[in-house]
Amino acid sequence: MKNKVMKDRSACDDRTYEDEKGNRVERVRLYDQHSIKGMDWPDTEDGRYARAYLEPFMLDGTRSYMANVETTMLLARIDDLVLPLTVNEAEYDNAYVCSPYTHYVSYAKQELAMLQKPVLEKGLSVLLSLLGWGMKRSQINKVVHVNNWLFSTNLYPSMTGEQAVRMLAAVQERYPEHIVVFRSLCPELHPDLTEKLKEAGCRLIPSRQIYLYRAYDPNFGNSKSRWLLKRDDQLLAKHGYEFVSAADMTESDIPRIVELYKLLYLEKYSYHNPQFTERFITAAMASGTLRIYGLRKEGHLDAVMGYFCRNGIMTTPLFGYDTAIPQSVGLYRMLSACLIGQARENGHLLHESAGAAQFKRNRGAVADFEYSAVYERHLPWGRRWCWLLLDRLLNRVGVPLMRRMKL
Repeated sequence: MKNKVMKDRSACDDRTYEDEKGNRVERVRLYDQHSIKGMDWPDTEDGRYARAYLEPFMLDGTRSYMANVETTMLLARIDDLVLPLTVNEAEYDNAYVCSPYTHYVSYAKQELAMLQKPVLEKGLSVLLSLLGWGMKRSQINKVVHVNNWLFSTNLYPSMTGEQAVRMLAAVQERYPEHIVVFRSLCPELHPDLTEKLKEAGCRLIPSRQIYLYRAYDPNFGNSKSRWLLKRDDQLLAKHGYEFVSAADMTESDIPRIVELYKLLYLEKYSYHNPQFTERFITAAMASGTLRIYGLRKEGHLDAVMGYFCRNGIMTTPLFGYDTAIPQSVGLYRMLSACLIGQARENGHLLHESAGAAQFKRNRGAVADFEYSAVYERHLPWGRRWCWLLLDRLLNRVGVPLMRRMKL
């Protein structure tokens, strides 16, 4: 038996191995800031996108592009796919995209106001503070996020459940003292990934209620939603706005784009969202990693959006408008109508993320839930208990409550 094992190992090079069935399988290769120069980037659409978007983060550091994201980024090459990994130890003030503590405690506290029940809000805030204290003691932020593009919604490439399990094993081997998390999983959109990761021992912990719009389906929605969208679209001509692309923008528009995003996503929603820098917008426009459009009137840019597409799905991490302009003008409505129009032209399913629930429902979007697949079974009880508690609370209480309140 020993001679057979040695023979099998010698038959494989350092990039492949034989699985339990005797099949040759390519190893998961991890690259850091120092070894990225030797990376063999796949010559595919996803591979070229990954290089254009991720290489600057690897070389310059995340805070150059997102002011409140402090993390160590690695790249994982599995077959013809490249996925970003983010590695953290604590960083409790981080944006929620790489901080479970920020997501489940800091951000959650801010969103309690949505309940509009002061007594309940106060009680839950105290509960979250106690939970947060325990989470810090259990090192909840000692975590590796897989496929983390540092956006609110991480779109997945055409990845199989088997590849996800191999990735999980490789990350666990490299970081044996870390939690491993796959964010932004929706069972309807990723049935194979969620099922295989669950079979591999991951917990599916709810993260938020999201909205999906099947813009590619001409029969999607009802007569009321179609009438609302048509009315929203007509607002552009009514108020004299022009829908412009990045080709119609200049370097002088970049500070305004950052400001518009800040006005909505940071000041109105939460500073726990990623804080894009001017350098990020400059890089995104130059590389095309975000398709950026805006609403301009009399030379002034008053609204902006930036989306990207992957595996038949599109989402919009960059979205903002001048909140000082009266709500009656309808900038949000106009921008949303333009976004849905882009999704329809591309033939993609539009992932509308969370927030503005009633607005999105009225225009035909369907609610679903997004989960994080969390692997923690290899760690001692003192590191695991908070994830078990989140599993019970969110699946048994949080999800039914959000469904009932249509948040």
